[in-house]
Amino acid sequence: MRSTESGLLTLAVVIGVGAGLGAVVFRWLVVTFTRLFSGHDDTPLGHTTHPWFPWLGPFFVVLAPVVAGLLYGPLVHRFAREARGHGVPEVMDAVARRGGRIKPQVALVKALASALTIGGGGSVGREGPIVQIGAALGSTLGRFARLDTERLRVLVACGAAGGIAATFNAPLAGVFFAMELILSDFAARSFGMVVLSSVTASVIGRSVLGDEPFLSLPEFSVDHVGQYGLYAVLGVLAGLVGVAFVRVLYGVEDACDAAWGRTGWPEWLRPAVGGLALGLLLLAIPQMYGVGYPVLAAGVAGQYAVGFLVVLLLAKAVATSLTIGIGGSGGVFAPSLFVGAMLGAAFGQTVHAASPGLAGPAGAYALVGMGAVFAGAARAPITAVVILFELTGEYSIILPMMVSIVLATGVSKLLSHDTVYTAKLRRRGVDVDEPRAVATLRDRLVTEVMDPVPAGGVPDADPVDGVRLRPDDHLADALEALVRAEEHGTDVLPVVDDDDRVVGVVGHRHLVLALTAPR
Repeated sequence: MRSTESGLLTLAVVIGVGAGLGAVVFRWLVVTFTRLFSGHDDTPLGHTTHPWFPWLGPFFVVLAPVVAGLLYGPLVHRFAREARGHGVPEVMDAVARRGGRIKPQVALVKALASALTIGGGGSVGREGPIVQIGAALGSTLGRFARLDTERLRVLVACGAAGGIAATFNAPLAGVFFAMELILSDFAARSFGMVVLSSVTASVIGRSVLGDEPFLSLPEFSVDHVGQYGLYAVLGVLAGLVGVAFVRVLYGVEDACDAAWGRTGWPEWLRPAVGGLALGLLLLAIPQMYGVGYPVLAAGVAGQYAVGFLVVLLLAKAVATSLTIGIGGSGGVFAPSLFVGAMLGAAFGQTVHAASPGLAGPAGAYALVGMGAVFAGAARAPITAVVILFELTGEYSIILPMMVSIVLATGVSKLLSHDTVYTAKLRRRGVDVDEPRAVATLRDRLVTEVMDPVPAGGVPDADPVDGVRLRPDDHLADALEALVRAEEHGTDVLPVVDDDDRVVGVVGHRHLVLALTAPR
């Protein structure tokens, strides 16, 4: 299994099976909890009542997030705190810094917490949870098989791809999501394993969940060359909106952190208390309940006026940010699609009213806006093109979609260094764009690799011109110190404690070993 190509491909298939089954179970949990908390299978298109508690009227949406928070708050706090939030950054961090190691209980806790969050009205998506669930399965199997770090990272990507492929019926999108965002690498060997896992998971997902795209749309086409200019304008707007969405998301999260910190209350209670604010928002705009695909489809179909489309766009950004900020668990991919659809629909209706002969159908702009805003937020243009094509089954406007997505990505890159996924990690001091070797040196301590001296240490009688190390220095500090020490003719430095006694030594050999055999 560990040393042959056939063994690795077998592991990829097994992970695909696990990710496919995990996606099916997760989808079932989401539907089950949505029925339990709302009495309906999906997001309502307006105010409604719970069939079990009709006496509450529309006010049941105020209580649903509170009750759900009382359930998933202690669950996440006690068993897997990394299950909080939107999931993809945690997987990226595991691949970039921890050699693909993810705790096995994350899969179960993430599935339950995210299903409770969405079912209880949390305005988040399914993709982040299923990526983390699949990745945890891949990591657990890889560690059980005792794979080396590089192969373990690939199996994590296999699990992520399988989860996306099965839950969205999009095997190609699963592959490119994993390669572009999780691995940031399109090596042929990795690509083959990820494809195999994605296809396997997709077959399982289709056999249980069906083979239909998640949106049923009329056929769109470009009828006039001038429309490409309009799609270019939409791409620029989508890039601006994508960046704004990221800033709102983390701005609200910061505000929630600051407000909760002043209360002194336990962290596990935060989702329930914050759920009251979310419930009041849902009472005002019930279309924000859950993932929101029925509302998205209605917007694409032209059922809403421009003013209400703008209201839905702003409300979704706030509702998603609030759900994450209070400690909810769920993805930001579906909300970015929702925001993009509302932007595109509003733009399309506006230009169609101004020049119906030139603009073409407004729904086409909504579809393109979905991919463009995601590209502006996540800066993953390949994934945006492929995933929109597979999620909708709509190929006729692939060229204007590519124009808008590329422009949105460019605008996002000009305005912001981080994406919706990397911003969370950078706030923790993690730069996933940093070369892996540099990240390894920044992440590990001198005491992890030094050759220790006998217990108790020895006096530091001969420091190298004051150049020496402390046990809690990082290997990056050791590298800089060794470069200075070379000027004095040495390639080994002492490691001294607070009493200036040598407790170990570190040289170039230790740094090489740390880079070639990371944790």
